[in-house]
Amino acid sequence: MVEYIKNQEEEDNQLRGIFKDMLKYSPSKLIGMIGNAIVIPVYTNLLLPEQYGLYSLSIAFLSFLCIIFSDWVGLSGLRFFRKAQLADDLSEYLSTLIVILTVNICTMFTLCAIFQSNAIEFFKVKPIYFWAVLFLIIPVAIRALLFQLLRAQIKPIAYTCSTIFNQFLTIGLSILFITKFHFGAMSLLLAMGISISFTDLILMVQSNIFKFFKKPKLSWGVLFPIILYGIPLSASSLSGWIINHSNKVVMNSIKGFTDVAFVGVAYGATMSILMTIFSIFTVAAIPRIYRMYEAKIDVRPIVGRFTGYFLVAALPIVTVMALYPQDVLILLNTNTKFMNASILVPYFVFGTMFLALTDYTTLQYHLANKTWITFIIKLLSGISNVLLTLYLVPKFGLQGVGIAMLTSNFIFYILSSIIRLPNLGLIIPGRHLLVIALAFLPSYAVYKIINIGCGVFSHSWVQMVTLLIAYYSFYLIVKKIFVKPKNA
Repeated sequence: MVEYIKNQEEEDNQLRGIFKDMLKYSPSKLIGMIGNAIVIPVYTNLLLPEQYGLYSLSIAFLSFLCIIFSDWVGLSGLRFFRKAQLADDLSEYLSTLIVILTVNICTMFTLCAIFQSNAIEFFKVKPIYFWAVLFLIIPVAIRALLFQLLRAQIKPIAYTCSTIFNQFLTIGLSILFITKFHFGAMSLLLAMGISISFTDLILMVQSNIFKFFKKPKLSWGVLFPIILYGIPLSASSLSGWIINHSNKVVMNSIKGFTDVAFVGVAYGATMSILMTIFSIFTVAAIPRIYRMYEAKIDVRPIVGRFTGYFLVAALPIVTVMALYPQDVLILLNTNTKFMNASILVPYFVFGTMFLALTDYTTLQYHLANKTWITFIIKLLSGISNVLLTLYLVPKFGLQGVGIAMLTSNFIFYILSSIIRLPNLGLIIPGRHLLVIALAFLPSYAVYKIINIGCGVFSHSWVQMVTLLIAYYSFYLIVKKIFVKPKNA
């Protein structure tokens, strides 16, 4: 049973700090969203569907390896950073993380060399792409650890600058390699490798990692919490990969690279863009929530409050994108060869929203170091996704992928909402939900009116913007009427 102490001053300080950090992180996320949006017209116009599909499958393979061998090390670095800092043991702790990461990467190369043929057969990629991804994971793994270290040190400006530099250097190099050297899908992997390597050098300076690094003693007292936290987290992330990326592998087995390209474009137009924006809340809040929890302050009210903020911001955007799926791709200047991806947009946007909500519902397991719970519920959701994809794709084609993705993410969200730890479960933001529901009713009436055929609403983007303005206007009116100012 968690016992909290009342520290309103510290809670207020951390809450103000979260909002300040959100402002500092916002440029990286907003520009990151723009970068992800730019990628779609650039890549879909420069690459054939088969090449884009090969790239999407390569990224799925890269994500698979990162989850197993690297990402959990960086997340462990974030989770236990404050505890090590308070114990004046940062050098030992961070040095241990670097050693673990190095051992993991060496193990990855060894296993992939032994099981090369099996991995190539499973992912159905050429050997040159297989090894390109393996070498790409080295700078990617270093970047993941250093980014989490910057978050733990609460350096949002440094994080923002490095993120922007990384993204736009990757886009620029990709265009160069595609247009000048005609490397096809390999251009994107090569560009990622170069840009991430340069970013790693910058991150090393920003995080001042060499100040902390020393030859670690690798004490069990340091290793055990990291392993106990990280291994289940890796397993749960792998289950998350099964939910959101295994569909590319299944589609390639059933349909081929072209249909994988449609899945990749829909993923890029929805999840890549939306999760970048949605993460503004969590990227700023989670490090400070960890600090509050280590100080034995009840974090549930803040987590509940930010869940409400997220729903207020996300739900209307997701709804509008689902109502205008083809127009979303047209606004992103997607090449017409990829327009079949619009079938997936409504499913992917709502699936993304439910996935983002699990950041709040599963936070309790991270705080209690019970990430094995996340693993179990993600695994169940992932299995449901694979089974549904295998069953639905032969019957419904691309639409089957969308149904499976939405269903599995919804199952993940529901399970993480139901399974609550004592004194850590999410406080449901009932007031926000009520105001949102009341604001949606007149917004639906506006939607019906603008679809009658009035000339001023002839352009889809005008309709989308009008709907969003109408919703937020109704939301503010309803909030002012039904919510007392002191509790707003």
